[in-house]
Amino acid sequence: MNKVLTIIAFLLSLSTLYAQTSLSGLVTDEQGQPLPGASVLVTETKQGTVTGSDGRYLIGNLQPGIYQLRFSFVGFQPAMKGLEVPQNQLSISQDVALTPTAILLDALTVRATRAGEKSPFTYSIVSREALNARNLGQDVPFLLDATPSAVVTSDAGAGIGYTGIRIRGTDPTRINVTINGVPLNDAESHNVFWVDLPDFAASTQDIQIQRGAGASTNGAGAFGATINLRTDELQLEPESEISLGAGSFGTRRAMAKFGTGLLGKKAAAGSQPTGYVFDGRLSRILSDGYIERASADLKSFHFSGAWLGEHQSLRAHVFSGHEITYQAWNGVPAQWVDDEKLRRFNVSGTEKPGKPYADEVDNYQQTHAQLVYNHSLDRRWHLNLTGHYTRGYGFFEQYKADESPSRYLLPEQPCPDSLAPCEYDYIRRRWLDNHFLGGIGALHFNSDAQRWQATFSTGWNRYLGDHYGEIIWGEGLEGAQPGHRYYFGTGDKSDYHVFAKGQYEQRKGFSWHADLQYRLVTYEITGTDNDLRETNADLNYGFFNPKLGWFWDINAGWSASSSFAVAHREPNRNDFTDAPAGQRPRPERLYNTEASLQYRQGGKSFGLNLYHMHYRDQLVLTGNINDVGAPIRTNVPESYRLGLELTARVPLVSRFSLDWNATLSRNKILDFTEYRDNWDTWEQEVIGHGTTDIAFSPELIAFGRLSWEAIQQQRQQLTLSLGCKHVGQQFIDNTSNAFAVLDAYTVGELQLRWVLRPAGMEELSFNLLINNLFGARYSANAWTYRYISASYDARPDDPYARLEEGDRYNLTGYFPQAGRNVLLGVTARF
Repeated sequence: MNKVLTIIAFLLSLSTLYAQTSLSGLVTDEQGQPLPGASVLVTETKQGTVTGSDGRYLIGNLQPGIYQLRFSFVGFQPAMKGLEVPQNQLSISQDVALTPTAILLDALTVRATRAGEKSPFTYSIVSREALNARNLGQDVPFLLDATPSAVVTSDAGAGIGYTGIRIRGTDPTRINVTINGVPLNDAESHNVFWVDLPDFAASTQDIQIQRGAGASTNGAGAFGATINLRTDELQLEPESEISLGAGSFGTRRAMAKFGTGLLGKKAAAGSQPTGYVFDGRLSRILSDGYIERASADLKSFHFSGAWLGEHQSLRAHVFSGHEITYQAWNGVPAQWVDDEKLRRFNVSGTEKPGKPYADEVDNYQQTHAQLVYNHSLDRRWHLNLTGHYTRGYGFFEQYKADESPSRYLLPEQPCPDSLAPCEYDYIRRRWLDNHFLGGIGALHFNSDAQRWQATFSTGWNRYLGDHYGEIIWGEGLEGAQPGHRYYFGTGDKSDYHVFAKGQYEQRKGFSWHADLQYRLVTYEITGTDNDLRETNADLNYGFFNPKLGWFWDINAGWSASSSFAVAHREPNRNDFTDAPAGQRPRPERLYNTEASLQYRQGGKSFGLNLYHMHYRDQLVLTGNINDVGAPIRTNVPESYRLGLELTARVPLVSRFSLDWNATLSRNKILDFTEYRDNWDTWEQEVIGHGTTDIAFSPELIAFGRLSWEAIQQQRQQLTLSLGCKHVGQQFIDNTSNAFAVLDAYTVGELQLRWVLRPAGMEELSFNLLINNLFGARYSANAWTYRYISASYDARPDDPYARLEEGDRYNLTGYFPQAGRNVLLGVTARF
């Protein structure tokens, strides 16, 4: 720690060597409408930023001199402006209006599903620059950890492998995720497995996170948040990039990118370039994991080719990820989680006598293909068509000890020394083999004065999946061969949607927004599951999801908005396959109200958002089980989330800036009933709890980052940032039980980024990230099972077991996160 403080003191001393002037301004179109997300670059120093949602930007720490500013935005011609910075002037301003071009390829691809600059919905955008500055191999959720209301977790403890994100306490199955508007959520589980697309951030232009129901989108219903990823924009100039990294727990990363630039005609200003553009990326990430044996071997690629015509464009994407991860999803036993060594214990694979089983792994590959067509019909009408296909195939392997042959549809055999049937050891693989395909169309309209804007969209997606299990080795395979299949089930799901959304500016600065969606879901399930239960179901759902809101640009810097939305979500596959015979889960419904006040002026910003999310029939774990003892989710009639989100960005003195956000919330189930197993009677007891807290919903989430531009010169920049994240106490289940909590935790991080611009190279950067700077010992996720037993105390035999009080026990597993750890990366761009 003393070395860290010495480095900080040394860097602080450098700041006195340079005078500073801040540059701010507004970027608009020719009608004066702000352009959020436009890029601003000082070509001599390579200092850059992007405009906020109000079209304003701020660049600090310019020394006296003459500069060229480059302004660019997708669909508009870049503009160059000269600027002279005089001596002893603290601030200077430069506004610009950009002229549109016909390059619509990337801007229209995601427009149908994104919240716009005057949208009444609550959202944040993580830019390409921010992603590049943070991407050292960790999964996408960890790159979004600084956004409001977000809590992330990692099974392996280090952010690589199986990771997850909750937003406002909403679990990943209720967060809609799209890439270029194409659904990424698994159609049956509704989950997103980020491990299947390792290093995808390296191919991402930006990410928009909408909190709440958000705007209409494609795929599984957004039931708390939407994450929309947009792949890299087309680059008309050739480029290449190589990135290498290493870090704690044997982490290694290698990535290479290329872009041909435009192979064709670069037209004069005001007309459309035509020709072809090709680009691609290869990545490899390896990690041993913080948890024992929780290793990850991740490979991925992304290639695209595009054709640009005078009024139209066509782009094809192919991207794929292959992951082999050692399982760590059982969690660490509760009795060991506070021990410095045992908290890294991994129970997976330990059923094998002797050393843990080496191949207790998840092995899965997912390949995506997208074809995106955009056509500028005229000045006001634009068309976007997208076709997609995803192929997923893989398994997870497990060593299972002392199991009955009947468990795998094998004949039982009496043991030589007993009349009871013998039990044997087996190795099984549980397979997923699926196809996901569909088409999406969107038609966009903009009136000449931008007073009217509208989007009409329709789409169809179909999922075909096989679920089956095989025995690849066993001690008792009488009458069977390796590869014996013991269960097989299918899923056939179609999802149709149509929506229309429009925005009307009633008067200058005040606009109405309406969004109407209808979604039709058909779902057929057949066969048996891993518990050998019949899983037949034939389901049809129709959902109407209306949204209405307004946006008011009050005056310079101030704006306000409000919205009300209705959203529906169908149960996932397990809700049907695990349900007791004769029972069927009901769809969930959400009524979401948002009200926001924003201030943005220069580089300063402040936001306040009040939200209320009222649920009908939310599906939650209650302790209820089915006929084979598997836990099932149950509809609870009424529940809600009520919260206040605060965000701020403040430039400080001497090249310092502060980014900060916090969420204060109440998350309640109004009348919760728990089902608790009694091991003495083999029945379930029913306990009414009244109003309880929703699991994994902390009342306080806060993040702050203090950044300092220690050196800002033409040939080099050095940036130091110190971040801190606090997550309040969370309940592991829905009983508000003090014996089932995740303790509050506070973690810090320190990042040092040094950017050089040597001759013959666009950029050479060095990136050092110290995670969990102060070595906090915490867990970010857990599971628990509560039961009653007056006759047996399981604690001596089972490290997961804990006594609550009296004859009430629980089995609990935690997912500890890594202590202080380091990631280092070096990137060369040409």
